[in-house]
Amino acid sequence: MNVVDRRQFLGLTLSAAAFSAASNLLPFDDRYAHGKVLGADGMPVSPQVEGPETMFLTWPGDPTSTICIQWVDQDHGNELEIAYSPLESDNWQIAKVTTKPFPMTKDKVYRASISSLQPGTEYRFRMGADAPTFRFRTMPKKLTDTFHFVSGGDAGTGSHAIGTNQLAARQEPYFALLAGDLAYDNGKSPRTFIKFLKNYRAHMVDPQGRLIPLLACPGNHEVDGAYKQPREKAGSYLSVFDCFFPDTTYGVYDIGDDFSLVLLDTDHISPIEGEQTSWLEKTLAARQDKKHLFVANHVPAYPSYRAANIDSDKPGTGAAQRKLWCPLFERYNVDVVLEHHDHLFKRSHPLTDGRKDKYGVPYLGDGSWGMLRPLKEPELRPYLAKVSSSYHMTAHHLEGDERFHIALEENGRIADVCMTRNKRAARRG
Repeated sequence: MNVVDRRQFLGLTLSAAAFSAASNLLPFDDRYAHGKVLGADGMPVSPQVEGPETMFLTWPGDPTSTICIQWVDQDHGNELEIAYSPLESDNWQIAKVTTKPFPMTKDKVYRASISSLQPGTEYRFRMGADAPTFRFRTMPKKLTDTFHFVSGGDAGTGSHAIGTNQLAARQEPYFALLAGDLAYDNGKSPRTFIKFLKNYRAHMVDPQGRLIPLLACPGNHEVDGAYKQPREKAGSYLSVFDCFFPDTTYGVYDIGDDFSLVLLDTDHISPIEGEQTSWLEKTLAARQDKKHLFVANHVPAYPSYRAANIDSDKPGTGAAQRKLWCPLFERYNVDVVLEHHDHLFKRSHPLTDGRKDKYGVPYLGDGSWGMLRPLKEPELRPYLAKVSSSYHMTAHHLEGDERFHIALEENGRIADVCMTRNKRAARRG
């Protein structure tokens, strides 16, 4: 893994596209203080939205050919349909909308799952002949051009989460990945979850007007009881993400021929030990031909705030992952692990068995999309290459077998840039 300073970054092949996206985020006038569009009262402005206020997109399966359109609303008692077509075509097709209860309320989850879409294609959809039209795009089959997405964790529903939403949307990402602690509903506050969806719908629309699909894995604040709980204790979260997690709360997205994204559950619903770890090894082993192999989970193996206790007999944060998962990440040359939970920005050194190794695995993140803590004894965490107390998200730009990971603070400043290369195709020498 190479660390790239800002000056070097501007001179690299991929950086022109990456920095162009990042520079669009810098404040243009006073309304963009702290990265948020502000009203006259100084509070973040939520634009008026057309259609359901809670509508968002995710992928139930293959991101090159499927989409799931969902929203939460009152039970209107009538059958609904969604019409969709390629953006440049009038060949409209119809998808049925199904409903199911939204837990702990009288509301319903409305869902239209669409398959057999064309890869790398822009689509539009509407909910009636005179209804507003919305746009999205499918993932390409081959990542022949620069491909980018954004990631983070620990969002919530406050003003800083809105600011990071706006920052993320202006990157024009193919999708957003939140690795746990989306709404902070704790499995028992559906209205908090609805507020999160409303914020996402209002702000996670890219400059071209496309809705940005949301991917997520569970964190402790999705679950009533936080850890080792049954599925029904994560009612709000699984009411919409069960389209991808129908049985377990871990899975893998194979995005075209080149990219696999593994989503894991750090003991919130699915235990770390046992079936999930066995599945993880098989999944990583089967994807050694991928140009890009990422893993995302919530609780960090290498925390920036909580105690890891790596050299102690007392188990610390991430002990189970370090014992069971990190050896698999190292054995199968995972490119990057995205982890959160600690409400800071961090980038670890590339690590093997917890120690700096240029052939090791880097761990990025730590969850400050909308939550923040002060620094705590970073000098006692030699596995960390960089850490700061700042709201942030990370833009990942992938091209060929290289990746740039650009950490952007809430105000649009570049906090950190690092580059990783495909290790599965490389040989030590």
